Amino acid sequence: MALLTEEHKAWIGTEEPPITIEVSRRDIQKYAAATQQQQAKYLRGDEAPPMIIFNLFSEIPQLDELRPDGLARGSNQGPKLPLKRVMAGGTEIRQHKPIRPGDVLTGTRRVVDLFEKEGRTGPLIFTVRELAITDAAGEPVMEEIQTGIAR
Repeated sequence: MALLTEEHKAWIGTEEPPITIEVSRRDIQKYAAATQQQQAKYLRGDEAPPMIIFNLFSEIPQLDELRPDGLARGSNQGPKLPLKRVMAGGTEIRQHKPIRPGDVLTGTRRVVDLFEKEGRTGPLIFTVRELAITDAAGEPVMEEIQTGIAR
């Protein structure tokens, strides 16, 4: 029996509002220090490590929006799935050019795919989301593809 309805599948292709940010040398240096980067170009802030994009294009939550464990609650963007236990299914990053201090970047998230499979212990629902990052000229900088698995 299929768990995904046409209403669920209608989410494929939907986009969240874009978020535009300016990357500072200090942002890069703080991220490099926090993640114990070893390369001088990251520590000096000349170039950002690719993983800096995690949470860079998320709204900064207010304290009352945090969960008891201190993490931000999800944005609840996307379909409400019939399976509630969600786990990470993988991340793929394609970098077209480095992120440097002063870059003005726009990130747009969209639902790329939504499908189900039968696993060993029951049904699974896969949600594939893309974060497309462009520079001020609209040229691609990076894409991040994340897969979430509900069971």
